[in-house]
Amino acid sequence: MQSFRTEIENPIVEKDILELERKIHEFQEGKLDEEKFRSLRLARGVYGQRQQGVQMIRIKLPYGKVTSKQLKRICDVSDEYSTGRLHITTRQDLQIHYVDLNRTPELWAELERDEVTLREACGNTVRNVTASETAGIDVNEPFDVSPYANALFRYFLRNPISQEMGRKFKVSFSASDADTGLSYMHDLGFIAKTKDGEKGFKVMLGGGLGSQPRHADVLFEFLPSDRIIPLMDGVIRVFDRYGERKSRAKARMKFLLKDLGLEGFKELLAKEQKALPNTTVPIDALAYPKVTVADVNVPHVQIADESAFERWKQTNLVPQKQDGYVGIGIKVLLGDFYTDKARLLADLVANYAAGEFRLSLRQNILIPFVKKELVPFFYVELEKLGFVEAGYNKALDITACPGTDTCNLGISSSTGIAVELERIIKQEYPQYISNSDVVIKISGCMNACGQHNMANIGFQGMSIRTKDKLVAPALQVLLGGGNIGNGEGRFADKVVKIPSKRGPEALRLILDDFETNGNGLSYADYYRSKGEHYFYDFLKPLTDIENLTQEDFIDWGNTEKYEKAIGIGECAGVVIDLIATLLFESEEKIQKASETLGEGRWAASIYHSYSSMVNSAKALLTAEKTKVNTHASIIRDFDEKFVQSGRFDIHGGFETLVLQLNKNEPTEAFAKSYLADAKTYLNQVTEFRKLELTHA
Repeated sequence: MQSFRTEIENPIVEKDILELERKIHEFQEGKLDEEKFRSLRLARGVYGQRQQGVQMIRIKLPYGKVTSKQLKRICDVSDEYSTGRLHITTRQDLQIHYVDLNRTPELWAELERDEVTLREACGNTVRNVTASETAGIDVNEPFDVSPYANALFRYFLRNPISQEMGRKFKVSFSASDADTGLSYMHDLGFIAKTKDGEKGFKVMLGGGLGSQPRHADVLFEFLPSDRIIPLMDGVIRVFDRYGERKSRAKARMKFLLKDLGLEGFKELLAKEQKALPNTTVPIDALAYPKVTVADVNVPHVQIADESAFERWKQTNLVPQKQDGYVGIGIKVLLGDFYTDKARLLADLVANYAAGEFRLSLRQNILIPFVKKELVPFFYVELEKLGFVEAGYNKALDITACPGTDTCNLGISSSTGIAVELERIIKQEYPQYISNSDVVIKISGCMNACGQHNMANIGFQGMSIRTKDKLVAPALQVLLGGGNIGNGEGRFADKVVKIPSKRGPEALRLILDDFETNGNGLSYADYYRSKGEHYFYDFLKPLTDIENLTQEDFIDWGNTEKYEKAIGIGECAGVVIDLIATLLFESEEKIQKASETLGEGRWAASIYHSYSSMVNSAKALLTAEKTKVNTHASIIRDFDEKFVQSGRFDIHGGFETLVLQLNKNEPTEAFAKSYLADAKTYLNQVTEFRKLELTHA
């Protein structure tokens, strides 16, 4: 492990990695609570797998951008620490699997040599900031959103306000009104706009998928670009304080919006404005790295199959606003590709294009800045790598999460059924290889990582129980979802639940009916014209489970009988004093507040002090077996149970003490006085706890 201690140039990153190593040891020695360790490792991109004893590592690639050099570094890491397989996610990350927990710090250190991070790729943090993969080349974009997505990512990385939220927070940027970033299903979605020559964004708030999808509200029709970071700063502060923490099922932003209403949320947002470190944060788009395209002669190539080449050009070339260039889309089955091919691809793009890729929300790869005269050469080279399958972003291009392959929460196979459905489309419905009108997505459970409930045709992994109490893998069929554009979308209707092995027949029935009765309509218009009950009627026969065969009890991609197994995780194997752990964390937060104060980061110091006080109050309330669902309820209940009852002496009350946070500007003087208050309060809590234990 010595290498990363001496070779990492960024001391902040080095501290992160050493902390992860230290916490791993503390956990394994029984000194750290399992839940606290889980929270820490998830925020460092280390995620438990369905298989015991190994980890999935999520590599955070903001807006899907990865350079050739970075991709080769990721390949080296995957070969050394994983299996050589790279998986593209629906949030433009890369994942590798089967990693030994003890090797994760050195793995991370290797990635950081080319500025690739794991930080906040998972956990209750700001997840990867996604964007249209065509950002920067989109023929319809008013401007390139990449510099803005990049600035927002950097501002919130390691920001204390977003380290321990009740749940994850997802952000997207869309290059144009086509809204290919899917703003309507994000906690915050930004759609590029201009107004009187000024760059800005339409802002969507509070969307989400999962078992209870919610369409985002329009927060601003137009917000100048220099206000997007302060806006998100305030939004996260409200979410952090008022968002649910106890019940994970209700801890997302969409539920807070549902409870408060948009106007109620705006009122709380207004109360946070004084606490913000900046009212505007100008983003210098001109400082964003310029594209450098390789200057090479055009190699002469011979196309072996001209008709296949023409089909590929029709579906896989992406128009580019820069004259003389196109993007090349690579359809990646299930988002999985391997390091041997990835290295060769990285060299090809470095030597003949701009040395960068964009990973897409549909788990594909886009190569921008390919000179038009080089397209035949790229086709020949990509064909050698097996990367010229036609159907990029078309109906054939099915999105699927890993499901029961590796995910703890998977209920039934999503990858196995996806492979089968793609096979059926190729063989029986070849016209859909070039059809961009139908979008098919599959998730292995209700959490919708495969985004099934916003697809035209979606499948969700489930299980069914027969009258003989036998359990078989199943699929819920959802129809009618889709992206309308400009912040509008439609969530799919749950139509029927069928045994998984009947998924192909369901697809056949749906496509056959569309072919017969579509009458030239788009699929979305066809579905709306027919209505949910129409589809229920002709799919209902597939729901009959009276005549299941042995084959129905074996899931796609498997040979053994199906067994429902959810949520297999690690076990600490020891008993931890939760109250003592919380108070120890409060001390750590005080230390961070002191460090950031010394660095001149007043707003960060103030938030660390705030977190320490709320965490200490949580400790005492937990000892009283009081619910600690939100920061707001912790503050309120501490006043009621400790201050108003006379058990704790705080002049003016705990709420007055803590919420100085949003009554003062983040100055040096306030940061110092607030830190002093936090230290005094922690000392009071510590003494109170000692007395309680003495008299217990």
